[in-house]
Amino acid sequence: MVSSAHANQQTLVKLLVVAVLMFGFGFAMVPFYRAICDALGLNSVVKADAVANTQVDTGRFLTVEFDTNLRSNLPWTFTAVEKSVRIHPGALTQVVFEVRNRSRRPVTGQAIPSFGPQLAGRYFKKLDCFCFTQQTLAPGESRRMPVVFVVEPALPQDVNTVTLSYTFFEVEGKQGKDS
Repeated sequence: MVSSAHANQQTLVKLLVVAVLMFGFGFAMVPFYRAICDALGLNSVVKADAVANTQVDTGRFLTVEFDTNLRSNLPWTFTAVEKSVRIHPGALTQVVFEVRNRSRRPVTGQAIPSFGPQLAGRYFKKLDCFCFTQQTLAPGESRRMPVVFVVEPALPQDVNTVTLSYTFFEVEGKQGKDS
């Protein structure tokens, strides 16, 4: 008769063999899975050089000019880092604006955009813009603020230049009063 210690040892060896086989099988599944997916054309991994934005009109250039304005009561300086950019319609573009509070108090402002020609506003899509929220600057603070946009390729062909103009207004009731 087999002793219980010997039976336990055989069971342990069998369990260890099963565990090693399971680990080996799991380890071997990765290249096996890749080979099957490649053979069947099911590979969902997209190669970086295969990606192209087909919505960009590479046969056309558009100049986007930037205009910055402040209401007379706002103690800031406000400028575009680049005065204009030359882009392809449909291309994702980022530009940067700089603003500085020249006063000795916190000031909150809100930027309002406008377009020239006016119809360009329908084709100008801002994805990120400082104009979406109010901006509060501490005394003497300066800030760089990005604008990320796309000009849709459907913009009429006769429009070659678009002007994006921002006017900053001081937000009433938020003059940075001390509590």
